[in-house]
Amino acid sequence: MNQGLGKRIAAYFGHWRLYALALGKWLALALVTGILCGVIGSAFHIGVHLATELRGEHPWLLYLLPAVGLIITAIYKLTGTEGQGTNDILDEIHLGRGISLGLLPAIFLGTVLTHLCGGSAGREGAALQMGGTIGYHTGRLFRLDDRDRRTATMAGMSAFFSALFGTPLTAAIFAMTVVSVGMYYHAVMVPCLTAAIVAYGVSLLMGVAPTRFAVAAPDLAAGMLLRTAVLAVLCALVSVLFCEFLHAVEHGMKKGLPNPWVRSAVGGAAVIALTLLCRTGDYNGAGMEVITAAVEQGTARPEAFLLKLLFTAVTLAAGFKGGEVVPSFFVGATFGCVAGPLLGIPAPFAAAVGLISVFCGATNCPLASIFLAVELFGDGGLLYFALACGISFMLSGYSGLYSSQLILDSKLKARHINVHANAHHAQEKELERNDR
Repeated sequence: MNQGLGKRIAAYFGHWRLYALALGKWLALALVTGILCGVIGSAFHIGVHLATELRGEHPWLLYLLPAVGLIITAIYKLTGTEGQGTNDILDEIHLGRGISLGLLPAIFLGTVLTHLCGGSAGREGAALQMGGTIGYHTGRLFRLDDRDRRTATMAGMSAFFSALFGTPLTAAIFAMTVVSVGMYYHAVMVPCLTAAIVAYGVSLLMGVAPTRFAVAAPDLAAGMLLRTAVLAVLCALVSVLFCEFLHAVEHGMKKGLPNPWVRSAVGGAAVIALTLLCRTGDYNGAGMEVITAAVEQGTARPEAFLLKLLFTAVTLAAGFKGGEVVPSFFVGATFGCVAGPLLGIPAPFAAAVGLISVFCGATNCPLASIFLAVELFGDGGLLYFALACGISFMLSGYSGLYSSQLILDSKLKARHINVHANAHHAQEKELERNDR
């Protein structure tokens, strides 16, 4: 009896030793990753901010955009990272293909230069790429195996996203769910969240203010829930337009202008021409001022969401760097600000719902979108935001910003489909035929 009890106690403590070692490993990696991503992410945030301010003081910098496009092309060729982007980070997590360390300086410099001269792009694409690169190589430094390096990559993604936007919970959930929609990687919760919290703390110490908006949510009422649902349906359609148009312009420019040097120069010239035609710089850079005006003041031009979509599609297709998420914020906020009052929704709150709904539809990440709403706007309108995210997620279908993203479960029935984003419902239709 005593011998059997002793074996059970030894086995019990043996299991706990494995848990303790795993916890220690992930806490150590998250600490290092969080500090690195916090420092580099804060420096990146400050660099983009200074570049944006400098462009505002010297509007003539816009005319250097074609030349900057050539410089960015040269940087990617010199670092051996030509053609690499966020999809390659997702492929590392799916397939373990590895990530070139050269992507870190390439996307850092490319994004800052893009913002300096007025390219229309965001920041999170750079965040996911730089964070994933840092996480992956930190995992190699820790001599982790292939599976653990994939977890380290996700921890880096969450840390860098957190440092840029000041949303640690959203950053962790986003990194855990954007890779494979329908699968929640429970094992990566501790490293992703810890790295995000550490990076967030570092960014605060370095003077980076978290992104927050002041918006009042209406009282909970059946009529407002219904109107919010209608707005979410419209935003789902906008998110599909956003993704499809970005991919179509990218495909068209690569096919029509296969030479990357020519493509970047022509794309830069096109952005200059569009800016002159619009007679405003609202659509250059990230456009955070326009987003803030829509959400906090309820003001936006009716055509703003379409023009931002056009500017962003041309900028990214030409080879300039940044990301699509902040432009999706812009598109969603300005569309919601204009469409919401037509449905009887206060313009500022409608802008907030639009921002979250378009982001959700474009990324296929409803849980991360709900957490983002709380971290950006507070929890006053939580049920409205959750309803909008659910509707936008379902009705956006299988469109998405990242073609390497896997959508494992159907959005129509409780069944496994395992398709890539932008598969255009082909697998769903085949399953429907089999059901009959």
